[in-house]
Amino acid sequence: MPAWLLTLSVISLLVAVAIALWIAVDCRRHPQHMAIMGLVWPLCALFGSVPLLWFYLRHGRASGGHQHGDTPLPIAVAKGTLHCGSGCTLGDMLGEPLAFLLPAILVPLGWPDIFPEQMFAVWILDFILAFGIGIVFQYFAIAPMRNLRPLAGLKAAIKADTLSLVSWQLGMYGTMAVAVFAIYRPLFGTEPDVSSPVFWFTMQFAMIAGFITACPMNWWLIRMGVKEKM
Repeated sequence: MPAWLLTLSVISLLVAVAIALWIAVDCRRHPQHMAIMGLVWPLCALFGSVPLLWFYLRHGRASGGHQHGDTPLPIAVAKGTLHCGSGCTLGDMLGEPLAFLLPAILVPLGWPDIFPEQMFAVWILDFILAFGIGIVFQYFAIAPMRNLRPLAGLKAAIKADTLSLVSWQLGMYGTMAVAVFAIYRPLFGTEPDVSSPVFWFTMQFAMIAGFITACPMNWWLIRMGVKEKM
């Protein structure tokens, strides 16, 4: 990887981490109406960086913005999409290093027999982790708001998060595929792995792409009453 790209990656990641830490502290000082959002905002700041900070201060901080239940639909869609994205972010943060350190975990997921490219098996692992985490996050958003019992809350969470997560992952995986196969390999003859800041810098763009592809689905889910306004 060229030095300029490495430097740019480090700067971008450091800024995002600093913003995520600030938001995490601010959420402790100004607790969210839904406790799970205290995790959602800092996690999403890891890829959303400065724009996410602006959106948090404008529409997410508990001391200001719209009152719960009175949120305009576009803002509610953005928040609901970020809620989904936080599970994807955490899933990737766990799955990617796990596959890097213990590649044998990818064998049952199809590498190398089905997928010669290890990346595709890693995506399956990421999806499994993101789906599980996303359901947990969605449960703690929906169950308290609807006063649901555990089983009913779990079913509602699965119904609300599945299509949202799939639409997010499509954008994220597509962007990573373009980065690897159309940019890094042709231009540099290599690709960054998990130990490289360039990999996580690329993931920031992939997550933003995931947000874009998931917004229409979240709009529909909220309009249909499958997901709650946040």
